[in-house]
Amino acid sequence: MLIDGKKVSQDRLEILKREIQESGLSPGLATVIVGEDPASQMYVRMKHKACDAVGIRSVGVVLQADVTTEEVIKHVQSLNEDTSVDGILVQLPLPDHIDTEAVIEAVSPEKDVDGFHPENIGALFSGRPTFVPCTPGGIMTLLDVYDIDPKGMNAVVIGRSVDVGRPMAALLLNADATVTICHSKTKDLPEVIKRADLIVSAIGRAHFITKEMVSPGAIVIDVGINQDENGKLCGDVDFDTVSTIASAITPVPGGVGPMTIATLMENTFESAKKHSC
Repeated sequence: MLIDGKKVSQDRLEILKREIQESGLSPGLATVIVGEDPASQMYVRMKHKACDAVGIRSVGVVLQADVTTEEVIKHVQSLNEDTSVDGILVQLPLPDHIDTEAVIEAVSPEKDVDGFHPENIGALFSGRPTFVPCTPGGIMTLLDVYDIDPKGMNAVVIGRSVDVGRPMAALLLNADATVTICHSKTKDLPEVIKRADLIVSAIGRAHFITKEMVSPGAIVIDVGINQDENGKLCGDVDFDTVSTIASAITPVPGGVGPMTIATLMENTFESAKKHSC
């Protein structure tokens, strides 16, 4: 079964557009980008385009690459105080000289629609999530739409980043899966992956997961966005071979990526509803 994130995302955005229209609210999302990284610029444009599609007002704060941490925080704090802004997204990664953790912590938890603030991460791990990081949240939506219940499954998450790996593990744990988090120091990684009923890979290595590592019938969620030796976009999973034995699999592109943006839009609307109370 091909898990079509592009279609699910389009369906969710159509539903969200109607909900926003019926609510009478005017949700607002602010993005903050530092520097001129082409990939970051592209992602921000995609987010603003999605805002336009569903009826969310968006504003972009564009800062020069040599800006200081203090200056970035000042802009974030201004957005915290702006009552027309319901959600704040700081596009990552930030330049090396910027204190990323300090910037993330400067975002008001009530406007942290990316779900990266320590307060929101803590709520997620305590089983009482508020804003969930968008990529893991989108994956859980895909599993739900395709009637894949993680309860009781042996789930392996490859990657321990704060934006994907760790919150993904928390969400699966909250859904009653038995979760193993793997990383670069994991011993016998192929054998650990082989025991999984559900694999979520966010390792960032092209075609790293091969057919030999995957148990027949496993569910494979590929978060990776890489380029192969020919410069073609690909995931962490060798899709052509793994898809022949997996019971369900996400493609790259068209799998997890579109769900990340859809979840961001949904989080922003949820924030607007909370602020309207």
